[in-house]
Amino acid sequence: MVTFIMNDELVSTGKSSGSSLLDFIRYDRGLTGTKAGCREGDCGACTILEGTADNGTITYSSAVSCLMPLANAHGKHIVTIEGINTGHLSFIQQALVDHGAIQCGFCTPGIVMSLTAESISRRKASVESLIDAIGGNICRCTGYKSIERAVATISRELAGKDISDPVRWMIERKQLPRYFLTIPERLSAIAPAGEITGSTFRIAGGTDLMIQKASALAESDVTPFKKRPGLSGISIEAGRCIIGAAATMNEAGHSEAFLKYLPDIAAHIRLIASEQVRNMATIGGNIVNASPIGDMSVILLALNAEVTLGKDAAHPAEKIIAAEKQTGKLPLKEFFLGYKKLNMKDGEHIRNVSFECPATPSMFNFEKVSRRRHLDIASVNSAILLHMDGDTIRNCNLSAGGVSPVPLYLRRASAFLAGRSVSTETILEANRVMQDEISPISDVRGSKEYKRLLLRQLLYAHFIRLFPERLELNIEQL
Repeated sequence: MVTFIMNDELVSTGKSSGSSLLDFIRYDRGLTGTKAGCREGDCGACTILEGTADNGTITYSSAVSCLMPLANAHGKHIVTIEGINTGHLSFIQQALVDHGAIQCGFCTPGIVMSLTAESISRRKASVESLIDAIGGNICRCTGYKSIERAVATISRELAGKDISDPVRWMIERKQLPRYFLTIPERLSAIAPAGEITGSTFRIAGGTDLMIQKASALAESDVTPFKKRPGLSGISIEAGRCIIGAAATMNEAGHSEAFLKYLPDIAAHIRLIASEQVRNMATIGGNIVNASPIGDMSVILLALNAEVTLGKDAAHPAEKIIAAEKQTGKLPLKEFFLGYKKLNMKDGEHIRNVSFECPATPSMFNFEKVSRRRHLDIASVNSAILLHMDGDTIRNCNLSAGGVSPVPLYLRRASAFLAGRSVSTETILEANRVMQDEISPISDVRGSKEYKRLLLRQLLYAHFIRLFPERLELNIEQL
């Protein structure tokens, strides 16, 4: 049974745990304020709040219910637009009305829930953060300017938010119903879900699998990995940053461990999907998806990351996971064997991915070309990590996506750059080495010739961004 609290009601259901939360909300519970739009996580019309218990407190984040398997709702507080009703319009809803930011209304519930998630986050709200929060909400009517004006009003209302207890702060201002205060105790009474092995599907965030296998999952029970003990968290141990396979994109983007060594990582990760999807998508899931243009895979290749694999040890009679055995470690650049083919045995999964914390002085950059800057799949992407010794590149790790059947660690180009000084001549020659190393194909995202050109430009962009003063006089040569 999957058990959780939906709005103010305890829910237990024997429905297939691989079915979508969106369908359960609309068709099993009749809560039609959550809209069914694209069913691919792109439009944001089905956005809900996902409340997760952590040491007696609840952290709320936005999520697209179309991509959330029912299994991942277990033990959570799921809030739909109906669940924030206080009998009057909240200041979020009122601002949207006052600024004419509602026309057909189909997208409005999702926008309200995304803005509510940012309003009860444990961080200061600003116009910029609120706009980021609704970056995954599409509106076909307004042209967005009226929504932006409403956001400015909402930002002023949130100026005095108590970030230590934002839910209570909102309740005291009659912006959320009081039942929210009972949720921590009520969630603590829900027993953890028993994990059953032998299911056809193992699923973490579900943001890709729920699109690829939607029909099959709807009729299946799944083995959930999202909150499995030992697969979560981000930490620094013995000079290595260790990322649990179930850690989400946004957890990485906000991680102090990440930010200490890669201060621009949050900006890089904002190029990957929307706020709602980043709250759900996991690091391990992005890697095992094995997309040739997987953004996180390309970032981690440049960090010279290593994956740790594990395998379930199950009780033969009860088929309940009794233990998990570590089965090996290998460099991420040896993990991708071919298109959608991984260096991983049947039954294995990623436990964590780790990399050596970059020493000072080091320089990191990520670049991506897509039809839209945000919320889009890359045509080509690339990342680079440089360790400098004065004006000389002591060591280089360069990676690229979209130019090979796998996310590619550019071994020859990386080796070529090591030991050389940064100059226009060095970069031009590095491009020639790199072009011999890649094998792009023509597809819907561009011709192979176009992709070669894009990767050349991304290589140039890395160095122009990291060494603007040194290269600005020679840009015309590039």
